[in-house]
Amino acid sequence: MLVDEVEITIKGGHGGKGRVAFYSKMGAGPSGGDGGKGGDVYVQATSDLYALNKFLSQPECKAWDGQMGGNNRKTGAEGEDLTLIMPLGTTIYDQESKVIEINELNKKELLVKGGLGGRGNTFFKSSSNTTPRFAQSGLPGEERKLTLKLQLIADFGLIGLPNTGKSSILNELTNAQAKIGDYPFTTLEPNLGMLNGKVIADIPGLIEGASEGRGLGHKFLKHIEKVRLLLHCISSESDNPLKEYKIIRDELKKFNPKLWEKEEIILLTKSDLIEKINLEKKLKSLAKTKKKILPVSIHNWDSLQILIKVLV
Repeated sequence: MLVDEVEITIKGGHGGKGRVAFYSKMGAGPSGGDGGKGGDVYVQATSDLYALNKFLSQPECKAWDGQMGGNNRKTGAEGEDLTLIMPLGTTIYDQESKVIEINELNKKELLVKGGLGGRGNTFFKSSSNTTPRFAQSGLPGEERKLTLKLQLIADFGLIGLPNTGKSSILNELTNAQAKIGDYPFTTLEPNLGMLNGKVIADIPGLIEGASEGRGLGHKFLKHIEKVRLLLHCISSESDNPLKEYKIIRDELKKFNPKLWEKEEIILLTKSDLIEKINLEKKLKSLAKTKKKILPVSIHNWDSLQILIKVLV
């Protein structure tokens, strides 16, 4: 399962307590050291698009606390930092305001700071108080409640109505193992595959009204926003391929007008299932879109090779 939205709470480590201590020699005074600073929490991007899944079972993430100050004025050890690994394409929101958009692999960014360590009793020594018997407890780390939202960053996005053969094409072009079947909404989450180092995303089937939440709704429309090239799949078995094309195009425009402007290729899928004369009629109908159109079948290796050449 691909988790693409999750809420978490993150906390910096608590600062360590200052120590109350004295030198063993009579009259030598206080020797308690300061507590160590609490650990910070960072975020770092990974190419693993399933990296948000772990936060379902780990919604609270906290860095290590600082250690208590030592004797002989020794400062306690600082708490270990915590680095949260999130997929490339994750946007981090804090109370609905964008905090960070993760678009660069391996770059670390600070999310919250750990608390400062408390002062040991040595710090409070003065001419008027030569034997202070108190120390600070240390400060808590920063805390934030965050919403993590993933948008796929893929080179190609397979889109279209349900049951147009998107998952089958993904499986043939890549090493993906997307579930396929002869019924709508076989794909309930985006599937991914690699073709010569480029990512292909199979976006779950959309229907009329998807931009308003019908069917699988805009839960998956957002994954199209960062896709470079749309591969618009229309079944050759469709009675009106041009109408189906316009349905999906209208939903894209309603959701985000910028999607209308994305580069697009139409794939007339399952082309082996109809006679050649009918296939030509449907190609002619779709020519009105003024887009590049490729008839494709997973049972026609030549058609797949033509598609691969276009993509790579």
